[in-house]
Amino acid sequence: MELLKKLFGFDAAKHNIRTEVLAGITTFLTMSYILAVNPAIFSALDGMPGGAVFTSTALAGIIGCLMMAIWGKLPFGLAPGMGLNAFFVYTVCLGMGYSWQFALTAVFLEGLIFILLTVTNVREAIVNAIPVNLRYAIGSGIGLFIAFIGLQNAQIVVNSDATLVSLGDLTSNTALLGIIGLIITAILYVKNVRGAMLIGILATTAIGIPMGVTEYRGIMSSPASIEPIFMQFQWDNIFTLDMLTVVFTFLFIDMFDTVGTLVGVCTRANMVGKDGRIYRLNEAFMADAIATTAGAMLGTSTTTTYVESAAGVAQGGRTGLTAFTIACCFAVTLFFSPLFLSIPAAATAPVLIIVGLLMLEPVRNIQWDDYSESIPAFVCLLLMPLAYSISDGILTSIIFYVVLNLLCGKHKKLTPMMYILAVLFVLKYIFIN
Repeated sequence: MELLKKLFGFDAAKHNIRTEVLAGITTFLTMSYILAVNPAIFSALDGMPGGAVFTSTALAGIIGCLMMAIWGKLPFGLAPGMGLNAFFVYTVCLGMGYSWQFALTAVFLEGLIFILLTVTNVREAIVNAIPVNLRYAIGSGIGLFIAFIGLQNAQIVVNSDATLVSLGDLTSNTALLGIIGLIITAILYVKNVRGAMLIGILATTAIGIPMGVTEYRGIMSSPASIEPIFMQFQWDNIFTLDMLTVVFTFLFIDMFDTVGTLVGVCTRANMVGKDGRIYRLNEAFMADAIATTAGAMLGTSTTTTYVESAAGVAQGGRTGLTAFTIACCFAVTLFFSPLFLSIPAAATAPVLIIVGLLMLEPVRNIQWDDYSESIPAFVCLLLMPLAYSISDGILTSIIFYVVLNLLCGKHKKLTPMMYILAVLFVLKYIFIN
């Protein structure tokens, strides 16, 4: 037990090994979709084989989670991030016409900048500058955001050209499986069954087999080599305006996705001090920064802390042992990838929906009767799911908070860091939106 405490911050008087392991497996299953999605997205680029991208994605997840487990001692999963991978492929490479080697170089530089910002405590200072009511809104907004993702994954909510989103065909097998899984998982959770979310995922996956939603892909396969994409950097364009734009876009999205996840999930789990500061925040940022740098070397897009970590935290994960379990799961997938990739999105969707509910709890702490606080908080709550972006929800709400309080004569509660952030965020939307 002393070794677990030293390595992962595990305290036998407060924590339970079984709970931490179950929490890690639950988080992994809710974020394991990236193992299938990342190779599919990168397949649009010549020279990035799907097998190599799969292996690099898993390796980046292993490194990131091990860093979070041992250095951060927090229960968060890391892997190449959604949104950031799409920006890498569709904007930088296919849109701007740059090579994937150029984009990997940008990710590598972003990681180095993150390490510098973490060492100098700049990232922690940014988090501590966010007003407490916005912190409550960030956690609740993330809850709405991941519940929305769950509804999409189960095709309960679908795209509509007329109204942007609408209710899907609830009689389709995918939506029906998602609804069945939601009922099963909700019953287990209401009855306080230990491991309710993990059991829900596995049961829903099994039910999906006769429904034709769960596609059995086999059990084992050997991992593909990452040699075609390993350390493939391109240095001849690093001093161009385009490189600067790409690096800082990666930087902004990753920073505030990570900030939002850490603030939101830690607030929900009561992993904050009496002064509202998050435990071991700088260590978590360093784990994220090193994982991003290592991921670029391995040949994949920005590695970031996953909002799906909320599933494991809701399951009771509180220490680095949860993150270590996630790393072990990523390691297993290198050899059992067909088995893990058999789990359909509809099977993990119910967990995301329920976790979304659980993360709404901090909303009760927002000072709703103080409109200088509640209106910016509401902007954050609203834009995270509707703009489909944690970072945009945070950036726009901070801009609005500063402008509103400044124009209403409440400038005394605005700190110098708040002014700096607001100006930077406005410039970001003007020049690198």
